[in-house]
Amino acid sequence: MSVDLATVKRVAHLARIAVTDEEASRMEGELNVILGFVEQLSEVDVDGVEPMTSVMPMAMKKREDVVTDGSKADDIVANAPETTDNFFMVPKVVE
Repeated sequence: MSVDLATVKRVAHLARIAVTDEEASRMEGELNVILGFVEQLSEVDVDGVEPMTSVMPMAMKKREDVVTDGSKADDIVANAPETTDNFFMVPKVVE
């Protein structure tokens, strides 16, 4: 797959990037080199290779999944004009 000048300008337009003709022609070459490298990667045999999340084996840090009120209820309703048991009190609207 190769990229032409019109494709570079279209992608730049979609990304809302202003590029001159000189910049677009330079980017055309750069993008073609990148796409060539990606095509080379598709030739690599990866059968039996496990996916990795890191180059170094490590255990993920996990926190205990506990439901709490956040200990912030008093702070949240502190500026409310009227509260009851950490709930906002609003007047009833009957029309």
